[in-house]
Amino acid sequence: MSCQPSASVPNFVYGTAWKEELTPALVKLALRAGFRGIDTANQRRHYFEAGVGQGLAAAYRDGFVTRADVFLQTKFTYHPGQDHRLPYDPGAELPDQVAQSMASSLEHLGTDYVDSYVLHGPASNYGWSDADNEVWHALKKERDRGHTRFLGVSNVSRRHLEQMEALHSELPAFVQNRCFARLGWDRDVRAFCREHGIGYQGFSLLTANLEILHHDFIAALAKRANVTPAQIVFAFARAIEILPLTGTSSEQHMKEDLASSALKLPEDAVHKIEQLAG
Repeated sequence: MSCQPSASVPNFVYGTAWKEELTPALVKLALRAGFRGIDTANQRRHYFEAGVGQGLAAAYRDGFVTRADVFLQTKFTYHPGQDHRLPYDPGAELPDQVAQSMASSLEHLGTDYVDSYVLHGPASNYGWSDADNEVWHALKKERDRGHTRFLGVSNVSRRHLEQMEALHSELPAFVQNRCFARLGWDRDVRAFCREHGIGYQGFSLLTANLEILHHDFIAALAKRANVTPAQIVFAFARAIEILPLTGTSSEQHMKEDLASSALKLPEDAVHKIEQLAG
């Protein structure tokens, strides 16, 4: 069991998907800007997890963060979600794949534990499967071994979560979903999370909602508060209990995004934004 001190859950997470060779430098830049949550996955198709580890190591060497300062989250990804660069033996049983993927992640990230270990997505869009049960049990074993503090699931529907609950399974500490305004900012899943004390992490808050980002109402709020439309969206997200992720490659945007933590929107503005496209 790890005896390392543990970071608290931050109010903003830096996402590292699709950064490729820029990953080490951007992770270091995000940490220097003030991010204390880093999200990655052991899925080389979309993430360069070893590059995240390189960025972390550089930040540790420069002394502006320690491992204990950083909330570090990674994921187990099923074979169909991977390319040929697999972090496990595809012929192994699922529990062994989970253990191999975790061991690989810990090596990539230069640590003996992560703060959150997430199932990247269920095996089926239609429901929580026997394979998901098997993997979830294996994730819990990784926690028992001290390799993670929390467990999560990503890219899930309310149906998935209700089926987990019906099986008397332990529910996740976190759900991480792409968040569309046109779907009420994932209203149904957020409601389930609120009812069950699950932390909801939202990604693609900007890129999935360009019509909101450029909406006249958002522009007016931003002008009145002397902030950017992106800052309004992130402040709104927190107001409806979404822990936001951002993947910006701009240092200026990193600083602006973090500054949104101090921005409080009036309740009527929050309600209006929630209804804009939902």
